[in-house]
Amino acid sequence: MERSEMSKDVNGFGGIVAALGLSLGLGLGCAEPVGDSAPPIVDEAEDAAAEGPPVAEPRPVVDRYHEVEVVDAYRWLEDASDPEVQAWRRAQDAHAQRVLEASPSLAELEQRLTGIMRAPTVSHWDLQPRPSGIFAMRYVPPAAQPVLVLLPGLDDAAQVEAARVLVDPNAMDEAGLTHIDWVRPSPDGTKVAVSLSKAGSEVGDLHVFEVATGALVEPPIPRVNGGTAGGDLAWASDGRSFLYTRYPRAGERPEAELDKYVQVHRHTLGEDASADPHEFGSELPDIAEIHLAAVPQTGKSKRKSKSKAVERVLATIQYGDSGRFVHYLRDTKGAWQPLSAFDDGIVQVSVGGGELWFVDVGEASPRGRLLRASLDDPSKREVFVAEAEDTLTHSFWGDPSVEVVGDRVYARYQLGGPSELRAFDRRTGAPLDKPEQPAVGSAGSMVALGDALVFGAGSYLEPYAWRRHGADGETQTTALAEPTPEGVDYSGIEVRREFATSKDGTKVPVNILVAADAPLDGSRPCVVTGYGGYGISLTPGFSPARIALLERGFCYAVVNLRGGSEYGEAWHEQGARTNKQNVFDDFAAALEHLAARGYSQPERLGIIGGSNGGLLMGALLTQRPELVAAVIARVGIYDMLRNELSANGQYNIPEFGTVEDPEQFAALHAYSPYHHVEDGRAYPAVLFTTGANDPRVDPMQSRKMTARLQAATQGASEVLLRVSDEAGHGGGKPLSARIRETAEGYAFFVDRLESAGD
Repeated sequence: MERSEMSKDVNGFGGIVAALGLSLGLGLGCAEPVGDSAPPIVDEAEDAAAEGPPVAEPRPVVDRYHEVEVVDAYRWLEDASDPEVQAWRRAQDAHAQRVLEASPSLAELEQRLTGIMRAPTVSHWDLQPRPSGIFAMRYVPPAAQPVLVLLPGLDDAAQVEAARVLVDPNAMDEAGLTHIDWVRPSPDGTKVAVSLSKAGSEVGDLHVFEVATGALVEPPIPRVNGGTAGGDLAWASDGRSFLYTRYPRAGERPEAELDKYVQVHRHTLGEDASADPHEFGSELPDIAEIHLAAVPQTGKSKRKSKSKAVERVLATIQYGDSGRFVHYLRDTKGAWQPLSAFDDGIVQVSVGGGELWFVDVGEASPRGRLLRASLDDPSKREVFVAEAEDTLTHSFWGDPSVEVVGDRVYARYQLGGPSELRAFDRRTGAPLDKPEQPAVGSAGSMVALGDALVFGAGSYLEPYAWRRHGADGETQTTALAEPTPEGVDYSGIEVRREFATSKDGTKVPVNILVAADAPLDGSRPCVVTGYGGYGISLTPGFSPARIALLERGFCYAVVNLRGGSEYGEAWHEQGARTNKQNVFDDFAAALEHLAARGYSQPERLGIIGGSNGGLLMGALLTQRPELVAAVIARVGIYDMLRNELSANGQYNIPEFGTVEDPEQFAALHAYSPYHHVEDGRAYPAVLFTTGANDPRVDPMQSRKMTARLQAATQGASEVLLRVSDEAGHGGGKPLSARIRETAEGYAFFVDRLESAGD
């Protein structure tokens, strides 16, 4: 489920994505019909909206799991192609829009957020240096989508202004729905391969562009990227061919398997892509996720390449979304040699300075140690940096946590939420002075540029910026620093890092953004978020939009729950599979902590989360509804017994478990939100959101949970469902949609929390 918005840097632009109201988390299933394929039921939807939400008739189906009978009253809502289901969900959306439009605070918040989010502040990520310049993703509001640019340099503002736009999805699609999934420039920078998808589907087709002219080199290659296993590409050193991932085509496998069995093929420019030979992957699991990285040629290998080049390529394969990896190196004879196994603790292998670098989180070093080996003999590894108190991080999607620059080695460490870069002497492994970084901040992507390291960093209070750390040990901010939008003032806000005590005594970090002079009298409304899954750590990130709540007197809290990797793999495992209840207990403890410390009180507390964080919202509202007054759950999983039947659900089994295993079924059934809604119980107000094209979490999850909760809820609580026909899991959503979604969410909280208890 979880690949960043992870094609973007989680520690960098991912923070911006989260700030816009999207999820850092991800998950897949059926896409609902959009456009002309849906029946014309607008009038029905408007009528239903005027009367209230449409009633979903319960049609019970009984399933038996390990002698346990489970009733599913809304199984019929799973079929997105059923006209009755389409009519129901459109009427739900119409009703939700009517309720949200009636908000007394919506217009004011939308105006404020429009000013903030449309401000022309420039952000960059995914820097990839080549001889022709530095390829980078750039976003400048009010454009609908980010674009690919070529920067002549980083340090001078004139260089940044002189950047040339290479691929602009906004010019390709007036509706603003075409999105760049990922970018891979050729070694010489004369060509660039780009995966493009539409309407949040993440079904990406490969386009190769000539950098000098912007022209397409050849027809696109379909289905190189997807919402289940992602996708990738590695160029040959001569720039005339590449290895790439490809999903099965119709007829190659049964329809139910077309989102699995990703394989690696070789393509030579100018040749028919339909005849591209298979290169690698037959021996891999059906839910393998593959990342490819070309190994730069050096010395002897360069001289050999004048004849028939045989490229070294590093392949990183994750078993579903398990956090378990195997690595292969394509050697100079064209053979794929395994460098690790799924269960040996090697979670990352990268190439730097002509050497291999291994992140080992095995039993001997659960917080992580750094090993190195030569490319010619990868089996002979030495410990370069031993395990430390803090956690050596790892990354999957093309953003290694280790970078080599000259005689220095840089590594990223997790400090329980905040992260930082550390430097080591390449010869001895001895610690060196680390680059200057923000306090309680996050260290993002690293790029070797000449004799300097260029890295991204930011914090809750400081916008993300690219910094240069040179051989002289000085750290300087480059011209790629992101400005704060005019009118966004964080000077009166401070970050307080406190610790809640969970049910089993575990100390859980709570990062609280609040006015420096705020009295601890429980009078403030507060919004709290968390994630707790897939080993993903929530690091500090700057959000211009968040000021719209903070300036109204809100506090905002981010909880570092178990299930992430804030304290290493053990922290992740304590929140995975049969231990998942720990995540929900941690979040409840954080809410109780905020109330006990006087930051807020239950009637003024709101919570928000997406994807795996949406599951968190569902579990909290069904287990501890008395702790909060309002919930926003985006693209979440709520029926844990049926989740694995969707395409991406298979990839999620390593994280959540499977109903096929009796012990794991018992754990899933014990917390599955859909199965623990109680008739007649008072629940907080809830806003569910989903995208019709979501490839990671089947939209039926939100439909079924909405129907069940609406049937059970008593009192004045509202249960709303917003559905977008032009969105998926969150990535690729145009700016106008992001502004509207954020404004509706903030208004939902403001209306229900600001005057509560007065």
